Amino acid sequence: MDRRSFLWHCGGGLGGIAMVQLLGQHGLLAGTGQSGRRLETPSPANELNGGLHHRAQAKRIVQLFMNGGTSQVDTFDYKPELTRRHGEKFDPPGQHVEAATSVPGNTMKCPFDFKQHGQCGRWVSSVFPHLATCVDDLAFLMAMASKTNVHGPASYLMNTGFLLPGFPCLGAWISYALGSLNDSLPTFVVLPDAKGLPYNQKGNFSSGFLPVLHQGTILKASAPNPICDLFPPASARFVTRESEQDGLALLNRLNHRHLQQWPGDSRLDARIASYELAAKLQLSAPDVLNLSGESPATRNLYGLDDKQTEDFARSCLLARRLLERGVRFVQVWSGQGGPTGNWDNHASIEKELPPMARSTDKPVAGLLKDLKSRGLLQDTLVVWSTEFGRMPFSQGGSGRDHNGGTFVCWMAGAGVKGGVAYGQSDEWSWKAQSGKAYCYDLHATLLHLLGIDHQKLTFSHNGTNRRLTDVHGDVIREILA
Repeated sequence: MDRRSFLWHCGGGLGGIAMVQLLGQHGLLAGTGQSGRRLETPSPANELNGGLHHRAQAKRIVQLFMNGGTSQVDTFDYKPELTRRHGEKFDPPGQHVEAATSVPGNTMKCPFDFKQHGQCGRWVSSVFPHLATCVDDLAFLMAMASKTNVHGPASYLMNTGFLLPGFPCLGAWISYALGSLNDSLPTFVVLPDAKGLPYNQKGNFSSGFLPVLHQGTILKASAPNPICDLFPPASARFVTRESEQDGLALLNRLNHRHLQQWPGDSRLDARIASYELAAKLQLSAPDVLNLSGESPATRNLYGLDDKQTEDFARSCLLARRLLERGVRFVQVWSGQGGPTGNWDNHASIEKELPPMARSTDKPVAGLLKDLKSRGLLQDTLVVWSTEFGRMPFSQGGSGRDHNGGTFVCWMAGAGVKGGVAYGQSDEWSWKAQSGKAYCYDLHATLLHLLGIDHQKLTFSHNGTNRRLTDVHGDVIREILA
């Protein structure tokens, strides 16, 4: 090949790359839409009951996240050995003992009574009397583990599958994979604790590198205006329904004109979608948020009229109303970020854990029983989770430090075998001993029940086909019906 031919082939090749880019921006390549973005969004199949890769058993999920690290040893993981060795030095033979934020104390027993409940005989402590009546419907993961003892990274890990920020959360992945069941409501809704946002703030509900429209929509269940700025303020009397529609129409034209100039930016696309959804929410949200039509029996079931349970009860009841109206994924948080007002019980398990448990116990049990009585539990998944557990030894007297070695989660509902437990911690509830599971396995199992193969759900980002489960994860079939 002479020099002229060599330069022509090189230049032509680079020119071809540029041409492909230009054609892609104008939506003229096969597999691209009008906006120029590759049509990567999956499509649920009717013949698979709404699943992507196999038949789905669940259509929707509600996740109850206990922010701060719930003590497994004081709630669900009964360990008589701690009672026998209470007050002794915690020194398992041949193992190094350390704590995340303190000097390890002595072995500390659970200050609450444990009893067996249900036909399955599941052990539950006295802090959860209402939830204890539901154990035959629950599948416990008794040997969950984390890769860190620090709240922020652990919370990211449980929500996104990664220790660092910037990755899509579970709800965003589900929104991307399955889309909406109701175009008048968000696909992914977050109900934070009435006291405030959790550790990582909004990072736990982020869409990461997925299109922004898949991020969580925050509803403040106990606030006077649960959805901020949905309606004009009372002082803006000049804003009428007609003028608002005219303004939105103009804004829509301007946004679409700008979108054509920046076809690769999903933020503007999401902003357009959010305005369209907001207009629909002005009609649909008042009905969803209005709890006045709920019967006295339902209000009592959730504990809505009890000051100790009112806030979380409102979130759980609102979650049920959202689910039955077609919201795909609802995440309900208990506990704010910070040193107090959550499940991070460093100072005193005996004083700090019961108020948190009491605020959630009746509402969670009420949600389970309400979903079951309405037939919704047949195709709805309920997941109870936290970012890590607590140590079997004391901190500062009667508190417990962080423990990523073992903690407990549970699931109920569609495709889940009730009254079973998978995995086991050691005799102190210090480390997972058998059936050890990470967030990857939990996420793989949830996706499986939604009809999704976690290894096939990918999104190309920076040259890598990213997954919620990274390169890990196995479906926990032992808890599947």
